[in-house]
Order: sequence, then structure tokens, then C-alpha cells
Amino acid sequence: MAQLPEPTEQQRSQARTPHDIFVINLIGNHMLLFAGIATLGQSYMKYLLIVPALSALSLLVIFYKSSTMRREDNEFAYIHWQIARRWSKFLSWMLVLMVAGFAFGWVGHTYLGMMREAVYAIVGGVSILPTLVTVFVLIVIESDALHHARVGTLPRWAKVKYFGVED
Repeated sequence: MAQLPEPTEQQRSQARTPHDIFVINLIGNHMLLFAGIATLGQSYMKYLLIVPALSALSLLVIFYKSSTMRREDNEFAYIHWQIARRWSKFLSWMLVLMVAGFAFGWVGHTYLGMMREAVYAIVGGVSILPTLVTVFVLIVIESDALHHARVGTLPRWAKVKYFGVED
């Protein structure tokens, strides 16, 4: 197996940034902020729109920075930005699925005459539950990626994809 160069402390710090942004989005925004606003009551539900706005902003930052960063400048940080981009794409698709589920529930209730309880079941089962499970799983995955960035290593799949190295 070829030895990969040991990253410097500055390179490790730059590699932690995308994972920090993504984990803050997942824990701070999708879990804490959502739960905090949702527990305030019915009159504050309009403020829940802050959650997707902040999520879109953090995902756009990750997509923009990962697409503009050059591999030659800092290869270790570049690869970690690509790792964060990979999981951000997955979260983005889950959020699109969630919006589609909400739209289907609204159309079903408004135009198809579905009962409110049936719409709640569809929205909960197709939209909210898969997104919630995805957020929990991504927290674990991104925490592991953040640990790799802190200690100066790469996940096994990233070594194979970016260096062609197999353990």
C-alpha cells in the first residue's frame, strides 16, 4: 500500500470546516431549532420556515465551496469537501422527497378529498420519518468524517476513490 502524505495542522483545520458546517446544520438546525420552534405552539409554526432556509444556505455553501476548491491547493481539504458534498447531495434528495410528500398530502386533501388523518399518515410515513432517520444516520456518518479530518486520515472509500489505494 502506498503511503499517503501526513497533512499539516492547517490542512486538518481546513478539512474540518465542511464537516463542521454539515454537522451544525444537522444537529443545530434540523434537530434543535426545529424542536425548539415546534414546541412553542401553533402560533409559531410559520417560523419553522427558518429551518429549510438555513439548511438550504448551508448546503449551498458546501456545494459552492466544494466545486470551486482546487485539488492542487490542499488535496486533503479538497477530498474532505468532496466527502461533505457527497452526503449533502444525499440530504438534498431526502429534502426534495420530503417536500414532494408534503405536496402530495396537500393535493390529496385539497383536490382528492382525503381525510386529514390519512394525509397525516402519508406525510409522516413518506416525508417526515425517512427524513428524520436520514438526519440521524448522517449525523453518525459526518461525525466519523469529522474525526477523520481531525486526526488527518481519510475514510477507506475515499482512499480508493481519490487515490486508487486499497487496504
